[in-house]
Amino acid sequence: MNCEELMTKDPVCCVPGDTVQKAAELMRAENIGPIPVVLDNESKTLVGILTDRDLALRVVAEARDVNTTTVNDVMTTGTVSCRDDDDLREALYAMEQYQIRRIPVVDKNERIIGIIAQADVATRLQSTAHTAEIVEEISKSRAAGK
Repeated sequence: MNCEELMTKDPVCCVPGDTVQKAAELMRAENIGPIPVVLDNESKTLVGILTDRDLALRVVAEARDVNTTTVNDVMTTGTVSCRDDDDLREALYAMEQYQIRRIPVVDKNERIIGIIAQADVATRLQSTAHTAEIVEEISKSRAAGK
């Protein structure tokens, strides 16, 4: 199975210049935790990801103004991603290694076309025992592995 077969297509994205208020409203409206950040809405080139944790630690904890702080100010860069034609096992391995619950899926031009979430793994893979093992590995805290 390749990544394209399991991914959720066309994820909601934001751009670096969006305010964190707008991004948080998208998270609430779409009932999601992370939002891929793209260079612009035309190219859809992945440049980072904004998570609810980024908002909590880099906005709320630092008492930043949500109406003037931009996504660029607080997003996570160096985002781990996979390609649409990658073997799904490679993406799952990356999720385990980096302890991430969602991995953006990009095409050969680094254009975001989907996202694979831990929930996708849990609900769409056929092998129940193997799925449980994968979800457990992804869910382990980083501190437990050190």
